[in-house]
This record gives sequence, structure tokens and C-alpha cells, in this order.
Amino acid sequence: MLEKIFKLKQNNTTVKTEILAGLTTFMTMAYIIALNPNLLTGFGAEGTKALWNGVFLATCIASAVGMFVMAFLANKPFALAPGMGLNSFFAVVVANIVSITGLSYVDSFQAALCIILIEGILFFILSIFNIRDKIVDAIPYGVRMGISPAIGLMLLNIGFGSNAGVYSKDGGPFYVMKDFFGALTPGLAKTNMTDGYSSMVLTVVTMFIGLFVIIILAHKGVNGAVLFGMLAACVVYWAGEAIFFGTNPFASLATASFVPQFKDMADTTLFKFDFKDFISIGWFTAISLIITFCIIDMFDTIGTLVGTASRAGMVDKEGNMPNMKEALISDSVATLVGAVTGTSTVTTFVESASGVEAGGRTGLTAFTTGILFLACLFIAPLAAIIPAAATSSALIYVGILMLGGLKKVDFEDLSQVAPVALMLIAMPISGSIGHGIGLGLITYTVLKVFTGKAKEVSILTYAISLLFLVKFFLVV
Repeated sequence: MLEKIFKLKQNNTTVKTEILAGLTTFMTMAYIIALNPNLLTGFGAEGTKALWNGVFLATCIASAVGMFVMAFLANKPFALAPGMGLNSFFAVVVANIVSITGLSYVDSFQAALCIILIEGILFFILSIFNIRDKIVDAIPYGVRMGISPAIGLMLLNIGFGSNAGVYSKDGGPFYVMKDFFGALTPGLAKTNMTDGYSSMVLTVVTMFIGLFVIIILAHKGVNGAVLFGMLAACVVYWAGEAIFFGTNPFASLATASFVPQFKDMADTTLFKFDFKDFISIGWFTAISLIITFCIIDMFDTIGTLVGTASRAGMVDKEGNMPNMKEALISDSVATLVGAVTGTSTVTTFVESASGVEAGGRTGLTAFTTGILFLACLFIAPLAAIIPAAATSSALIYVGILMLGGLKKVDFEDLSQVAPVALMLIAMPISGSIGHGIGLGLITYTVLKVFTGKAKEVSILTYAISLLFLVKFFLVV
């Protein structure tokens, strides 16, 4: 049955490989299950406990549904969840609605959900009528080939930078690259991090042991190298906590609740669209917010699909991915389900690359990850004990591999090199795949126009470049 549904032999894969890949993807992105409701509710601010529960359930459900659609409609190994960056922006929008209208945080949250609903509807229509496909085609080949390595640098930055933060009694978070390796001396790092320094050392050791295990196993051709490396990192971290800090890494499980709070979701987020309060912020502001969310989501999704598919060899010689339309429809359906259940934009996750590197080639990988997300409705506390340092090991490894895409860039052609170079720096620093692509397209278009090759640029590429210029510089 699985062979018939997912065409495993045609894609040179097996059930075992796909399930391991799905588990690997899940472990690298399980952090979103708790982090998303934290971000969207001000880390459980006063009066948002029920909302936190609602967003938590919405995160699991919308992500799982999106992955099921991706699995059966597009037969691709890509996982979906509320996008990082977009969820932070959504939280800022909610806070601004509070200040503008004087509404409670929960009421403002329900008003902001209207943005996600409209965005999802627009994207579904654009996907059905192949308009999003045409936008993908408008990205020049040279720029397209630079997306994968740029995402690779972004993953490296996440792994070393923002993924594994350490706190001390004096504050934080402190990060591996900036605060540990970036310190002038170990003594200065210890002074800055105070009692958090020991945790930082454990984090660094865990991260590199996991990374080295992955690389060594991959070199030996071991299937599931990424997953086994992450498991090794988990063991190191848990042992370090128990031996050196005298703490029980599983203590949180003793008081954890394994019962889903569906009533809280029904009361706070499920179909809770408040259009009246949303419009109260003004038509111009409302439309601007919808356009902003659409642009960021569209190019984040396109970039992730193109970049990850390119790394996995799932593109043709022109860099096009088969079933792109179905993948984009899956993404838009996930956003709609997210709006209905109560979370920010659900999009294709860049961490999907970890499952692809583990051998995932079909929708069975996405289906496996989706099942695990649904299971987290009941076993979320188990997902929460996966240390961030272990997921960093996988992100760094995948980032290193994705840099290999640079060999496809023509370094003799400055109209290719310059846009790719800007994407390489823009994606990790801005944290947005979409913004990186936007800078790349603007640079490509300007260089072609002023080097006498304006006719090589399509009308749609001109339009998209202009749209990004407006996005970047129009103050609203």
C-alpha cells in the first residue's frame, strides 16, 4: 500500500529510510511546539494561559494537517509548521493592536488571526491558478542555484547562533558563536555568563559531539546518521546535567500534563476571527499587514522548497521541482488550517532539510513527521526534553552540506555572483529566506539593466523586484 501511495521504488527509497527521515525532521523542529505558543502569548504572560493552550494545540494540529496534505497531494518530504520570524512578527502585530485599540491581548490576537485567514485564502487561489508557480519560474536560474547554499549558511547561523541559548542568574540568552567563541578569552566569557558558563560548556561539547558523530556515521554510509548523531548528543547532554550539575533532566515529566486542553482552544482560538476589531486599526494598515505577511511567506516557502529540493536532487536541469503546484497548495492549506485553529502562518520548514539529508524523498517522510506532531497533543512533554544543542548538531551538518550548491553558480558571471553573495549574507543575518531572495532579485535586475541585458529579465521578474523595493523602502 505504501509503495502504491508514495512510489518508494521510483524514488529510490524504502519505508525504513522514510520513517527514520521523518523522525529526524521531527527532532530538529520539535522545538516549535513549545516555542510558538511562547512567542505568540508573550511567554505565558498574565491572562494568556488558556490562549497558550489553544495556540499549542493549533500548532500541533495545523502542522500535522499541512504535512498530511504535503504527503498525499505532493508526495514530497517537506514538513510544515508555524514559521519562525513570521510568528515573532505576528506577536508584534498583536501587541500593536493592543496599544492602538486598548483591547485585551486575547481579543487583539483574535483580530490578528484575520490576517492569517486572508493570507491563506489568497495563497490557495494563487496556487490553484498556477500563479505561484509562475513566480517561482520568474526567479532566474543563477539566483535559484544560490538559494540552497544561502539557506545552508542560515542553518549554520541558527545552529551556532540562535538555536541553543543559555541563561544565567544575570540574564541572557548567551549564544555559542557570539558569546563563547566570540569572547576574547575563556575568562571573559565566564565573567560575562557567570553561573551560565558551565551550561554553555556542556552545550558546546554536546553540539560538537553530535556533529562529529553525524559526520563520521555519514562517511561510513550509515542510514539515519543524522538521527543517531542527535540521539548521541541527547545522551551526552542528559548525562552532563546529571553528573556535573546534579539535576534530573527528566524532572519536568513528573509534573507534566499529558491531557490536551481542547476546551481552551475552543474558547480562545478555534474559528475566533474578529474582523470588527481588525478593521479598527485602519484599512491602510490592515492591507499593508496582509501584503507584508504574503510577501514574506511566499518567498520563504518558495526558497525552502527550491533550496531543499535542489540539495536533494529533486529538480530538473533548469532547477524546477516536479509537483511544485501541489507543494504550494499544501502550504496554503496549512496556513488556512492554522488560521482556523489559531496560530500564525504555517509554512514549509527549513528544518525539512535534515530529513532530506537522512534520505527522505517522498511524502512518507512528511506523513511520519505529521503523525509525531499529532502525537505531541498527548506527549508534548517528551518532545520538550530534547536539548537544543542536539538539534543544533543536525542543523549545522545540514548547513555544511547545502553549501555544496555553490558549485552550480557561475563565478565568472557577476550578474550571478553578486545576487548570490548578497543572499549568502542576507539570509543568515536577516533570518528571512524571503528577504534574501528579494535582495538577490533586485541586484540581478539592476545589473542586467545597466549592463545592456535588460531583455534577459522577464516582466514578472521586474514586477517582483519592484514589489520588494516597495516592501523594503515604503514606510507604512
